[in-house]
Amino acid sequence: MRKIKAVNMLKEVFVSSLPLGVIILVVCGFVAPLNSTEEYSKLLVAYLSVVVGQTLFLVGLDSSILPIGKIVGRSLIKLRKVSLIVFCGFLFGLLVTVAEPALEVLARQTNMIMPEVSIRIFVWIASLGIGLSVGFALLRVMKNWPLKKVFAWLYGLIFLLVIFVPGDFVGLAFDASGATTGDVSVPFILALGIGVSKTMSKHRTNEDTFGVIGISSVGPILAVFIYGLILKHHPSITLSDAQFYDPSVSQTFRQILIGNFKDVAFALVPIVVAFIPFQFMIKLSKSELTRILLGLVPVYVGLLIFLTGIDYGFAFAGKYIGEIFLESGRWGWLLVVGFGLGIAITLSEPAVTVLGDQLEELTNGHIKKQTIRLTLALGIGFATVLAILKIITQINILWFLAPLYLVALIMMRYTSNLFVGLAFDSGGVTGGALTSAFLTPLTLGVAQAVADTSSQPQSILMNGFGVIAFISVTPLIAVQVLGLLYERRAALSRASDELELDSLEGLFEEERGKADHEG
Repeated sequence: MRKIKAVNMLKEVFVSSLPLGVIILVVCGFVAPLNSTEEYSKLLVAYLSVVVGQTLFLVGLDSSILPIGKIVGRSLIKLRKVSLIVFCGFLFGLLVTVAEPALEVLARQTNMIMPEVSIRIFVWIASLGIGLSVGFALLRVMKNWPLKKVFAWLYGLIFLLVIFVPGDFVGLAFDASGATTGDVSVPFILALGIGVSKTMSKHRTNEDTFGVIGISSVGPILAVFIYGLILKHHPSITLSDAQFYDPSVSQTFRQILIGNFKDVAFALVPIVVAFIPFQFMIKLSKSELTRILLGLVPVYVGLLIFLTGIDYGFAFAGKYIGEIFLESGRWGWLLVVGFGLGIAITLSEPAVTVLGDQLEELTNGHIKKQTIRLTLALGIGFATVLAILKIITQINILWFLAPLYLVALIMMRYTSNLFVGLAFDSGGVTGGALTSAFLTPLTLGVAQAVADTSSQPQSILMNGFGVIAFISVTPLIAVQVLGLLYERRAALSRASDELELDSLEGLFEEERGKADHEG
């Protein structure tokens, strides 16, 4: 059974990543050929590593991390104390985010440009932000605080604090928000949210579950903002003025693999340590506990292969595509390729498929899962174009993000709570590991090319990051638009049913009147 499941998962991952592979092949094979056979072999090995690594990771996730999340969710029922539930939400939100592949990739890319930003510290700070916001999200469910007002206050705080944050950390903070909510953290946090909403919420409906991911996405933004302020004002740290992004490596695949052993283990061990006390509350059998612990093996191996493939060749390919088009003056083609990559990567993200399934179920099939997938794919393709334009024009990212978030917040007034929560949750799930693995190196490559050709010093950290930020804000608008269309259609359907019922009642009264008259 497990073997069949693994084969099916491999097929699914391969098919979903095929559009991305085709675009890479066309661009690097025909439009802008690479320089050597060695570079082609690196790209092939990297692509296969990403496919195989993601497959193993997802197979192990289904038999280890997800069951742990459900066990913790069920355990919360026994706690019943608000403070303990909030603390557990904080603890597990923190620990599962440390294992997020997308966050690890983003941290490595940041460290490559600015060595003062420690990979491990960055991961833990962003994860701390998730932990605190997960605890707050669960508290909101239990206290029944209005979801729309909570989002308005949180994003008001973000855009107030951004005034004081160093420019290098603005786009990075929004990118960290998208990178922290991926294949590991989203299912786990949702499991916690379901457990709390069904036992501690006043409404006890599915509607309470949505919005937990959206609120959780705010924490990393604020955490990285604070981290940037600390680095800026720390007396012993001087942020580098000369920044250079070069993801190409001279190490072999084996050397990179060995070098990643410790980092990947460091990401997974805290989850196991924190899980052990909870399994005693549920009293799992030895066979169940063994199955969960053995499931962590493919998670570890898959994450190890995935990250090694990215380090070995994927990041290089993204940067190459970004640079080659800009340096040759074909920036129009770069926008077309960026749009295609945005669509392909969105269709490749498993979390987007899950979101589509949820929406189709909630709307009783009125909104098809393919509709939401295509809507998000087109929106994120457009978001990638905006990110590239932002880099080329060197316009501050806030001139893009502030209006987009303002539109999303205004739309909340006219959208139901269900679709507001779903929209903000979808903004958290679209920026996954593949986005960090390919689109971020693409935009950093464009930023590097802009810096190389500019007569003025350019901050690659400030100009290059932000693509995940655009990808995270687009779904807020797209899903709310779908929600408004669905609610309008539902209202028209109800009005039509009422009109039909009135007509039937009138006809019945008329027939009864005739019968009385004849009688």
